[in-house]
Amino acid sequence: MKSKGRYGQFVRWIFSIIDLLIVNLVFFAVMAWGNDSPLSENVMFSRPVWLVLNVAMVVCIYFYSTVHERRVFYAEKVVGQALKLVLTHAGIFVTLATFLGPIDLPWQRCLWFYVIFFLVLSMWWVLSRQFVKLYRNHGFNFKRVIVIGGGTVGVRLINEMLADQGYGYHIVGFFDNNPKARSASAAYQGTLDDVEQFVKTHQVDEMFCAVPDIEDNQNVSRMIRIADNNAVDFYYVPQFGRTVTRQFELQSVGDVPILAVHPYPLKNPINRAIKRAFDLIVSTILLILSPLVIIPVAIGIKLSSPGPIFFVQKRTGYRGQAFNCYKFRTMRINADSDTRQATKDDPRVTKFGTFLRRTSIDELPQFYNVWRGEMSIVGPRPHMVAQTEMYSELIDKYMLRHTIKPGITGWAQVRGFRGQTEELWQMEKRVEFDVWYAENWTFFMDLKIIIRTVLNALKGEANAY
Repeated sequence: MKSKGRYGQFVRWIFSIIDLLIVNLVFFAVMAWGNDSPLSENVMFSRPVWLVLNVAMVVCIYFYSTVHERRVFYAEKVVGQALKLVLTHAGIFVTLATFLGPIDLPWQRCLWFYVIFFLVLSMWWVLSRQFVKLYRNHGFNFKRVIVIGGGTVGVRLINEMLADQGYGYHIVGFFDNNPKARSASAAYQGTLDDVEQFVKTHQVDEMFCAVPDIEDNQNVSRMIRIADNNAVDFYYVPQFGRTVTRQFELQSVGDVPILAVHPYPLKNPINRAIKRAFDLIVSTILLILSPLVIIPVAIGIKLSSPGPIFFVQKRTGYRGQAFNCYKFRTMRINADSDTRQATKDDPRVTKFGTFLRRTSIDELPQFYNVWRGEMSIVGPRPHMVAQTEMYSELIDKYMLRHTIKPGITGWAQVRGFRGQTEELWQMEKRVEFDVWYAENWTFFMDLKIIIRTVLNALKGEANAY
């Protein structure tokens, strides 16, 4: 068999060494900054402290360096892993320093060290993932894979692998017993009987088996044997189909493997407390500063058309409960405001209202809803009650978007699904993003969405009308 020539294993080691350098450089910079005493007299630069610092980091690298091996990553999850590493390092460092002590640790400097260490490590990990993706886009650090099974799940897997060259998957073979599967991929190489010979004569790193185990137990067992005999990593793809999108984790009952559904992250009371605390802090600050915005906006609204400054509308919130959603009024008074969406060049919208919508300033009063606990800063956008009644009948999983609080901005909005939904597929896509957000929430994802929302507002949104 030909040599596989895989060098991807060195990426993890190179990046781990850089992680080790980062912790030392940040520690040295923070402890030396503004310190007039000679380094030889500073307890923080003694050999025991450096030893403890690096031993703690080596332990952390052992547990967290797998982040450098993942081919599919999300920036907010990478930052979350960086935070876990930093907290773990702090725990080990303080414990060992206390055990080996007494070492007089200046806690203020230690606190600054860990804050800066987290920021630098997070930036490095996110940038390093981008470097690796760019490297893979140029045809390096890839995995040669074969996909077995051309059913719905197999085709979905192929499409996902091909969706981003930065994943580094090169599909060198696709196999299925159904002749119609030939059209699913240009890499079609034959039936399952051809797999073994193909693996022996070609360089293959990974095998993804999407053949239903229930229907074809013998073929799945045969594929595992072929992978084992040829030193190929084997992955079985569960047959969930398109309707199941939840994340699962592998557990076991005795020797029987089972897949457990991950609960929604916001079902965890700690996660809910973090999200609510952030909402309260930000909304309180903005409400205190709100007169700086409300006064000029109120003048503009009054000059543009007669009527109230605020527009109050019943919208569907958490668990399907209706609530009063507040906005700055951007339209002339009309009878269709509670049933008809704003459209492009809508004659009901005033010129000043167009400006408010383009810049998203019209949404700012919703921070009052956030402060009251009816909304969150980030979450699925609340729809009009009439829309909820209509789309809940037309779209599967529509009501799942109400398992968390609605938001001022959301994952669907920053992905381009904001504003009018002229066709059903647009709302279906919005619901898909909303449900995905509920299933994959992290605090850092919220920060990412907020940053993207601010950037979009500064440049002006094409769909904001």
